[in-house]
Amino acid sequence: MAYEARRDRRASGAPPSEDPASPLWRHRDFVVFWAAQTLSVLGDSFALIALPLLVLEATGSVARMGLLTAVGGAASVVAAVFAGVVVDRVDRRRLLIGCDLVRMVLYGVIPVVWLFGPKVWLLYAVLPVCEAVGMLFAVGYVTVVRSLVDTGRLTEANGRLNATAAAAGVLGPVCAGVVAAWTGPATAVGVDAASFGVSALCTLFVRFRPRPARAPERTGLWRDLRTGAAFLRRHPVLRSLTVLLFVFSFLTLGLNDLVIFHLKHDLGHDDGTVGTVMAVGALGTITGALLVARVRRRLGFGAVWTGSVALCGIAFAGIAWARDVPVLAALCALFLAGGGMAGTCSMSLRQEITPEPLLGRVTSAFWTLHYSVAPIGAAVLTWAAEHRGTTSVGLVAGGCCVLIAAAALLTPVRRA
Repeated sequence: MAYEARRDRRASGAPPSEDPASPLWRHRDFVVFWAAQTLSVLGDSFALIALPLLVLEATGSVARMGLLTAVGGAASVVAAVFAGVVVDRVDRRRLLIGCDLVRMVLYGVIPVVWLFGPKVWLLYAVLPVCEAVGMLFAVGYVTVVRSLVDTGRLTEANGRLNATAAAAGVLGPVCAGVVAAWTGPATAVGVDAASFGVSALCTLFVRFRPRPARAPERTGLWRDLRTGAAFLRRHPVLRSLTVLLFVFSFLTLGLNDLVIFHLKHDLGHDDGTVGTVMAVGALGTITGALLVARVRRRLGFGAVWTGSVALCGIAFAGIAWARDVPVLAALCALFLAGGGMAGTCSMSLRQEITPEPLLGRVTSAFWTLHYSVAPIGAAVLTWAAEHRGTTSVGLVAGGCCVLIAAAALLTPVRRA
């Protein structure tokens, strides 16, 4: 029977090293993909710290930091509209490699230009393109996970990917803070560029399961764009999640800028402290990612998602109020733990219930709809923080996040 099972899996196109009963770390293709994404996140965490620092050093304005975040976010929203159509039509492996190579080149330009002096306009030119390409990559990333593991192990696989990504996020901000303090934030962006090159090389050696054959005829672009949104509208849980996350994203996209400004402007700390706080915060993501599969099996999707969002709101309000660095770091960890658990549950649910030929378009529509006003939220949040103070803005935003969790109890999310 074991021989016949292996033969059937080979006939179905599954990677030959995958055995559904074996631990994930023994699945060769998943492990290579896992390593590639961990390295990419390690580099990305450098840019997460370095780009806002470049703007802050050049302009001294948190509003300008928020504007950069908003511009990048807006590019992601526009790209998300078309990303699902592209992902469902092209070879996903080649797409992931191409996206990594494009970002490697574009981010690599920044430290070279910065050798001749700060050019803030370059960030506003490069970041939107990189964010658009990143959105294309992110949609493709969600779809290929299901090509590496069985459906019943998606939450576990996503949890492992998020946990090691968060572990890289612990080391990355610390190193980014040290590199920024010693050699400047532009060098940290260069590290990010190199990480994308390594990620592309690793992905080159990953074998994905063949996708189910689609009908030979192709639908029009407009119909393809509507297909993902129509699926979300028909599914009660995904429809409710889209609406709730629409508000949540508006409130929270600018949190990173708010924390950096709070540490440097309100509390007077240096770049190294910023990196350390972000690294400690990433420990929360690791914890949440490692626990999410077990907790979801015990409590169910609704309880985990709702509780995680409520935890985010409480932590957000506390971050704005905190004056001690250890307390601030612990609250960042709580926020990221809640966000990581909610995000992993949401992504796994979409992967489990969406037909394979629609997965890219459904993911794209989901992110487009719930993320569409987030860039405006980041700009508004940081502008308000600069004019009204971080404490009052954070308390209001955190309280609203708790209300979102309460509202979820009145929707089908509770029973999911």
